[in-house]
Amino acid sequence: MSPDSQQDFALAFLSILFEGAPFILLGTLASGFIDIYLPAGTMDRFLPKNRKLAIAAAGLLGAVFPVCECAVVPVIRRLVKKGLPVSCAITYMLAAPIVNPITALSTWKAFQGQGAAMMTSSRLLLGFLIAVAVGLIVSRLPLAMVLKEKLVESLDEPEHHHPHEPHMHEHGDCREHHSCDCHGTKDDQDHRLVAAFRSAMKDFVDVGVYFSIGVSITALFNTGIAPGAVWLDSLAGNLVGAPAALMALAFILSLCSTSDAFIAATLDKFAWGAKLAFLTFGPMMDVKLIFLYQTVMRKNFIIALGLGLFLAIGAITIFWQHLVFQVK
Repeated sequence: MSPDSQQDFALAFLSILFEGAPFILLGTLASGFIDIYLPAGTMDRFLPKNRKLAIAAAGLLGAVFPVCECAVVPVIRRLVKKGLPVSCAITYMLAAPIVNPITALSTWKAFQGQGAAMMTSSRLLLGFLIAVAVGLIVSRLPLAMVLKEKLVESLDEPEHHHPHEPHMHEHGDCREHHSCDCHGTKDDQDHRLVAAFRSAMKDFVDVGVYFSIGVSITALFNTGIAPGAVWLDSLAGNLVGAPAALMALAFILSLCSTSDAFIAATLDKFAWGAKLAFLTFGPMMDVKLIFLYQTVMRKNFIIALGLGLFLAIGAITIFWQHLVFQVK
């Protein structure tokens, strides 16, 4: 690589990194505080009793409890065991990384000068519709087809919980109602605040690694591969091939939804419909999520979910491109 190429790569890498890092930090801070301060069962109370309405409401919970896909999957097991319907849990799991204010803000910022309002609103709407559609399908499936066997069995076991959702702190284990005030002491509040920042820091490091790898690949792609690549021009101009290629790229890069828009916005050769597919498919299905999903769901369901998302998002974005996105 020549000195000029190295300089171009460094500039491209740093520009994307510095644009996306603040949103990763904001997203992981929100995730950390939700992890520690949100009582179990809180989301249940936001949902209507009607199952279809509950699924639709679950698709909007990300606006109230904003987390990226890196943080939402580990929460699903606990939510399901606390009584949240599986269809609602999966709807929230798919929608929350996209339908939340942090992702909306980062998408709007990244696409300044490229129709930011249209891309942001399209991403939020498509993410919501896809998540709700999956939730409605899951609501008609038996639990044994969706969840791992051990998790299904655990749903039938009675849980014994302290009314205050006990947690460990320096005074010991809050197992007896009269022995301590689980929420009132200053030491306990300080402990929870530290725990929230630790959770946020862990998420930031984990997500930052994936984001840095994605930025490196994107910077290399934009400075070393894309310029003068005739085959890329033909692929980017292909109505079907372009969204499929970017969805595959999103799957491999495994970016965080709070920062992936900064990478999508730099893929200048690709049409908006393909970028929309990248921004919708990635937060719902990527390499790291495959491993996280396996802690909750059956492998056959994960495969079916991945193929279904790929085909549905691809078809919708192609249609969307034809009707709306006439920029490229």
